[in-house]
Amino acid sequence: MTDPLDMHQYRIEKLPKRTKGGFEKLLASAGPWLALAAFILLGFFIHPSFLQSINPDQLSSEAKKVFEKIGETQFIQNNTWMLAIFAASLILWMTEAIPNYLTSLILIISLVLTGVLTEKEAFAQLGHPVMWLNIMSFVLSSMLVATGLAKRFALWFLIRFGKNAATIFLSFLVINLVLSAFISATTAKAAILLPIFMVVAAIYGARGSDQRNNFGRSIVLQNLLYINLGASGFMTGSGANLLAITLIAGATSTQVFFSDWLMAMFPMAIILMLLGYILAMRVFFPLKPEERIPQIEGGMERLKQELRGMGNLTVKEIKAIVLFVLILLLWSTDRWHGISPTAVAFMGGIVALLPGIGIIQWNDVDIPWHLMLFSAGAYTLGAGLAATDLPAIMVNAFFDHLGIGNQTPFWLLYLILTALMLFSALLFQSKTMRAMIFVPIALGVAGRFGYYPLSLALPVAFMIEHVYVLPFNSKPAALLYETGHYSLPDTFRFGITLMIIAWILNIVAGETWFRFLGITPHGIFGLF
Repeated sequence: MTDPLDMHQYRIEKLPKRTKGGFEKLLASAGPWLALAAFILLGFFIHPSFLQSINPDQLSSEAKKVFEKIGETQFIQNNTWMLAIFAASLILWMTEAIPNYLTSLILIISLVLTGVLTEKEAFAQLGHPVMWLNIMSFVLSSMLVATGLAKRFALWFLIRFGKNAATIFLSFLVINLVLSAFISATTAKAAILLPIFMVVAAIYGARGSDQRNNFGRSIVLQNLLYINLGASGFMTGSGANLLAITLIAGATSTQVFFSDWLMAMFPMAIILMLLGYILAMRVFFPLKPEERIPQIEGGMERLKQELRGMGNLTVKEIKAIVLFVLILLLWSTDRWHGISPTAVAFMGGIVALLPGIGIIQWNDVDIPWHLMLFSAGAYTLGAGLAATDLPAIMVNAFFDHLGIGNQTPFWLLYLILTALMLFSALLFQSKTMRAMIFVPIALGVAGRFGYYPLSLALPVAFMIEHVYVLPFNSKPAALLYETGHYSLPDTFRFGITLMIIAWILNIVAGETWFRFLGITPHGIFGLF
């Protein structure tokens, strides 16, 4: 008989693996053929009219330089190849026909062979500053995991402040928010916290599957929400956030600082997390009186034993605390000292790995290179889109076809673009892919109508992390669905409600808070 309070049985590798359903299998098997068909049709047979006559005056400065260098005919051909590769890559990524890193490798060499990018431009993306920030963030995250500091903090905070059912949920809210400042991978946060909240669920009588209760539903789904919303509060919260900032900086030559994102989104993240807590506890999963009382005697004592078993705070953990506090301070003040988040993480990673005085060894570092290769492909595709200016060309052609002039009100564009980014999370599994599609579109729309680029691009980027509605929307969602504590209707009802609230809050912020910060200079509706 298994011990429900044995934290080690809830490790990720011991959870049952989710098998694909019939429709998912059908998509996976059809994916390669659909991608190949899209590439052949768009590359050789179907030539969209909007690519046949490109106005160089409407191109970005980078694309205009390419246009002048290679000429109109080759520029149109490059856009044709770009569209074909873009469509085929999207299909492969969405259907998961092959591993996403393999799609990225195919994408990179395709852009080289078709001449859209030179080898130097395409292969250099693996050395992109954001790639290095990702790598160094994983080094620093590994330091938290290897030293046990992240687990110690989570256990200590929960034991110290989780005195009853209500405060337990609030404790996990704070824990997720703190970890989000230091861990840039949402899956890593889920891996750290899952054994802890599974034990807490068992203490309150929730074992999953046929032993579900509202405590179990609430603690798992609230943590899923907090894991993602916590990441939305920081520019370094995920690789998708960093990609969005890179796309914006590359297209506008405007630097968005860590402190800029923090000021804009940290308060928003806290508000949404508190709303999620209230809705879960009062509306969707209200606790019965018996669910507010521990069902296993001495259950919380088991968590205390786990914490005591970790011993006293070690020298390495103290070093990790000091290092991370310094890194967070430097990140938060980047506007004043001018050192980029990548350079700060680089220095932190070096200190963490230094022999003798460092904190971890290279073998302790867990870098998911398949994700790095996937990201490299995404950045390479972004470079191809920048070189061809395909998003702006498509946006201009779309509005010209509809006969929409340049007087379209800002509020309408704001509502449409933020909604597209937000609700696309119901269909896409990859946050990186959504960032790569919708941020350039927002930049293209802003350029088309003469609006301040950040006024559309940043609010769209702020919607990246809302991936908690369905099990396939993100890796943490897929992982936590395997716990068996909730059903598909449970997560959909709770998640879609928070998603709609997030959109409304983004709109309100655009008229108020974002306007105060200078992101939307004139607000959305111009009410004030």
